[in-house]
Amino acid sequence: MITFVRGDITTMRVDAIVNAANNSLLGGGGIDGAIHRAGGPEILAECRKLRDTVLPHGLPTGEAVATTAGRLPAKHVIHTVGPVWDPNEDRSELLASAYRNSLRVADELGAATVAFPAISAGVYGWPLADAARIAVRTVREVDPPADVTFVLFSQQTLDAFRSAE
Repeated sequence: MITFVRGDITTMRVDAIVNAANNSLLGGGGIDGAIHRAGGPEILAECRKLRDTVLPHGLPTGEAVATTAGRLPAKHVIHTVGPVWDPNEDRSELLASAYRNSLRVADELGAATVAFPAISAGVYGWPLADAARIAVRTVREVDPPADVTFVLFSQQTLDAFRSAE
């Protein structure tokens, strides 16, 4: 089941929320910064451990990894790195991979409920309608074992995702 809501992903009571992270995994702006702030230092501590061990060069674009959710009402945070929009290069497969790999990690965690933001549609500049189309199509193709909620910050983003359904 896929649902669309306007809201704040950091308040979602789900098994896993997806963080539109940067490849450093050490926090940043937008949703990434909001998740780190609301979740507290536990998330950053686990991200640093990942960087010190299995991800010394950061998380590659399109990949996903899980950490604790710290103080968030969710159980886990799945960090994924979406691609930066480039009008001269088709990076659609990397964006789809961010969704696919996040769902794979959710399945490995046994997550029955997952909340996604609009990956790459903020500061990474991906055109909203196209980002929504890729997101919804990819989740439908994967046929996730979890209920997926797209938690979208603005009415414009919510409308774009509903239109992509």
